[in-house]
Amino acid sequence: MDSSPTAPKPTAKDIAARFRREIGDGEREAGGRLPAARQLAKELGVQLMTVQSAYGQLRDEGLVLTQQGRGTFVRDPSVPLGTEPGSSPAYAALADELNAIHDALRLLGERLDRLEHIVGSDSPTAR
Repeated sequence: MDSSPTAPKPTAKDIAARFRREIGDGEREAGGRLPAARQLAKELGVQLMTVQSAYGQLRDEGLVLTQQGRGTFVRDPSVPLGTEPGSSPAYAALADELNAIHDALRLLGERLDRLEHIVGSDSPTAR
């Protein structure tokens, strides 16, 4: 992004797109720290809220984690969404919900196995 005084100021969408591309292209590795929001805002000549909004978009997409007082980091895609500190609250809630569904399905499977065993043992033998 051109940060010259005559260049148009990037929007939050532009900033997010830049980091999305860099993450996708492997220019930013998992665990790598993104520039401090305040510093980046100053470099780009935009408001702090613009950079924070861009980082929020990336967090909501599951690409980065934000840790209060530490910064914003590229998320490791091998770690399940919503399990790391700093994950999007939406992903954390989704992960909890998926775990509950998984547990319920496992219990239903066990009940079905017991029913099939009971029904199978009570069936008359073929003559």
